Amino acid sequence: MPSRNNPLWEKERQAAKATQVAFDVGSETQTVIKKLALDNQLTPSDQVRQILALPVKSRAVRPRLTLSLSEQDFIDLAKRYGLDESERLQIKEQAAQELITFAAASQPQE
Repeated sequence: MPSRNNPLWEKERQAAKATQVAFDVGSETQTVIKKLALDNQLTPSDQVRQILALPVKSRAVRPRLTLSLSEQDFIDLAKRYGLDESERLQIKEQAAQELITFAAASQPQE
């Protein structure tokens, strides 16, 4: 049986006491904060904490985009990339490469 005085359990108890808060702000405000977070390599939540002068745990933000794909999405992407729909890792890699290519082409030319 775990000890109630265990510091790891205390952190879990503190985390469980945290309350998720959603701010109903306009899309312009959200856009500004999200862009600022990207520029500062922070999550939007950490950017909000910084703006509100709350503690921010400095941790590296993994640069990734997330997307939920349905079975039909995998079928469509497999066809697009000439792959079998069961080759999900290759589909993901091809999609990532397409996003990288898109972003590179979207950058202003110097």
